[in-house]
Amino acid sequence: MLLDILTCLKTISTFSDVPEPALSALAECATKKSFGKNCLIINEGDTAGPLFIILTGKVRVFLDSESGKSVTLSIQRSGSYFGELSLLDDQPRSASIVTLEPTLCAIIPKSAFVAWLRDNQVDASLGVMRGLTRRIRRLTENVRGLALCDVYTRLSKTLHELAVVQNDELVIIEKVSHQELANQIGSSREMVSKIMKGLITGGYLSIQGKIIHILKPLPAGW
Repeated sequence: MLLDILTCLKTISTFSDVPEPALSALAECATKKSFGKNCLIINEGDTAGPLFIILTGKVRVFLDSESGKSVTLSIQRSGSYFGELSLLDDQPRSASIVTLEPTLCAIIPKSAFVAWLRDNQVDASLGVMRGLTRRIRRLTENVRGLALCDVYTRLSKTLHELAVVQNDELVIIEKVSHQELANQIGSSREMVSKIMKGLITGGYLSIQGKIIHILKPLPAGW
């Protein structure tokens, strides 16, 4: 398990510039915990807590409005992580996390992280700061997309992000509903369904079973 945790830590932008010996010491602080499907791991507003590294499974990161509308910020899978911001401040959790399937996490407590940072100041501090800088830049680009791009452009981008190459074909293997797509791009299910129907009619997409096939480059506009 230690090797799996170390491998995951290396992929986290906050830690990717930290030297491996120091990162190995952080990995040794982790413990394992299993969560069932539809388990709410973190609720927005919870007090600051540990870092979670997903070893197996899948979770949804989301926000709920006072009107009851839910917006999906991201879908996190094996090798991903969440809760790293709480390691660095005492602010409440900024989003909610729920499992979409049985999920196994490695958990690094906040107290262990603070002790590790104190013991590895020379090797860890600069690497962590560089990683946070990259994260801020990515968040800026995400905000730019929401503010400046229309619904179709956001949907097109999301479809490409979900797609993988299989047998020289671009496909979305994981089942994703129109409502889930709408939550991810900040739109309505009706609008997503209308665009998806148009893309299928136009020969850009086909759906076989649960798999979405991207048959040709999606149009620049709709």
